[in-house]
Amino acid sequence: MSRFLNEQYRDLVPYDTTGEHETGAYIKLNTNESPFPPSPRALKRAAEAAGTLNFYPDPDAHELTAKVAELCGVEPKEVLLTCGSDEALLFIFMAFCAKGAAFPDITYSFYEVLAGLNGIPFETIPLNKDLSLPRGVQGGDSIPLSLNVERCLGLGKTLFLANPNSPTGLALPRAEVERIIQGNRDNIVVIDEAYVDFGAETCVPLIHKYDNLLVVQTFSKSRSLAGARLGLCLGQAELIQDLKTIKNSITPYNLSGATLAAGLGALEDEEYTRANCRTIMENRAFTAEGLRALGFDVTNSMGNFLLARHPKFCGGELAKKLKGHGLLVRCYSAPEALVPYVRITIGTREQMEALLEALRRIEEEERR
Repeated sequence: MSRFLNEQYRDLVPYDTTGEHETGAYIKLNTNESPFPPSPRALKRAAEAAGTLNFYPDPDAHELTAKVAELCGVEPKEVLLTCGSDEALLFIFMAFCAKGAAFPDITYSFYEVLAGLNGIPFETIPLNKDLSLPRGVQGGDSIPLSLNVERCLGLGKTLFLANPNSPTGLALPRAEVERIIQGNRDNIVVIDEAYVDFGAETCVPLIHKYDNLLVVQTFSKSRSLAGARLGLCLGQAELIQDLKTIKNSITPYNLSGATLAAGLGALEDEEYTRANCRTIMENRAFTAEGLRALGFDVTNSMGNFLLARHPKFCGGELAKKLKGHGLLVRCYSAPEALVPYVRITIGTREQMEALLEALRRIEEEERR
């Protein structure tokens, strides 16, 4: 680092994007992107918008905001569009974390980065790493990484919950999330629903009931627009106005015209999105069954990925072996509880069959 860097940022550890831009002849199952291209309507609208890139985009994104509001059953004043859901999270950390932040100790690692960036003290909530739930129990499936709701009550600081959680894939039912919101009425509760479209319950219907709730979603996963960088935040109008004040003080033109157009096209083609989600959920079940047949423990994931471990391999070793077979998966060096695991993005059926075949070959090589 240079000698000019602000002292506040000298110990900052940035978000790890390792492997995100790997090139070559790999099947890419390491960054939870959609295996499907954007909706044809999204591509058509984005192409049409390219001819207007000499103009600034609408800073309030009126047309897309109205469409999001219609789809979610809220008012436009209860919607904020952002450059990916990460920007929404940044604005929330800046606006509502004066008393500190809290989040599970195994979750989306960007929460800790944003806390550090903004000098916000944070508390991590331990998962039930020493408890195994019996197979078939929602949120367990013999993987001891579930969240104890009681530990999330009365925290006295802003709480961030990814639901479904990443990287575990486990999801709380809406009734349990509502207990958490009720148990923190004097602080904001943020429900990060990046993966909600793959089988979990959304908390959007609770927005009008609770003035301390914010729901964050993204177009990156189910709507195949990771490269467009489009997210959204939903909450009561007063909260959204607070976030708009932050947004307009930093980046009033935060979304390009092409991104806004692509988002609108995606929302105009909801059946395309729903069909892709159904396919991914089917492929997730197929892959989980195949992994279990090979001796893996697999979380009961509600995301577009699976977290899996095998008794013969640590996660890093298995990821290296899979790369040798042309497949990329995510492994972890920390925290310690994740070291045995790999996280596998759900792709096409052909990609999942290739993964299982590679694992069979690795097992045969190990036996020899």
